[in-house]
Amino acid sequence: MSVLVYGIKNCNTMKKTFDFLEEKGVEYQFVDYKKQKPTEALLKGFLKKTNLDALVNRKGMTYRKLSDTEKEASQNSDTAIPLLMERSSMIKRPIITYPDGSLTLGFVPEEIEAKL
Repeated sequence: MSVLVYGIKNCNTMKKTFDFLEEKGVEYQFVDYKKQKPTEALLKGFLKKTNLDALVNRKGMTYRKLSDTEKEASQNSDTAIPLLMERSSMIKRPIITYPDGSLTLGFVPEEIEAKL
């Protein structure tokens, strides 16, 4: 099985994810948001499978540094998508997409393993 992993390479959570997948012998392709910004189509695709609250990482430093206006914009998908495209560090990491079209958000080994 091969999966697609989205995130930021230097993130500790991503390192755990890569180690986990390699330990399980899972082939993966990695899309680094810092090298390939997320597109509107990609984010809308994610939002068809999850909700905005799950997609936005509200615990991270990028989110905490936003102005109140930007934080408010992150509550609505129409205004959140451009914000997430510009500040990809606000997207929950990792997002893993599976051959069946499903996805998981965050590093939750039990959830990932259940999809493999």
